[in-house]
Amino acid sequence: MTNTKELANTALDTASEKIRDLRFGARELANRGASSVNDYAQATTRYVSERPLQSALIAAAVGAAVAGLIIALRRSDKRYY
Repeated sequence: MTNTKELANTALDTASEKIRDLRFGARELANRGASSVNDYAQATTRYVSERPLQSALIAAAVGAAVAGLIIALRRSDKRYY
C-alpha cells in the first residue's frame, strides 16, 4: 500500500512539474507572439504614414480580391442547388 501511495505521489509531482513547464512555455510563446504582432503593427503604421497613396491602393486591391473571391464562391454554391 505504501508503494502505491509513493508511486501515486511521484506521478502527481511529475505531472505538476510538467504542467508548470507547459504553462511557462505557453506564457513565453504568447509574449513572443504579442511582441511580434506589436512589431508588425508599428511597421504597418510607419509604412502607411510614409506611403499613404500606395497603402490605399494596396488596401483597395486586397478588398477587390476578397470581394471577387466571395462573389465567385457564392456563384459556385448556387450551381449545386
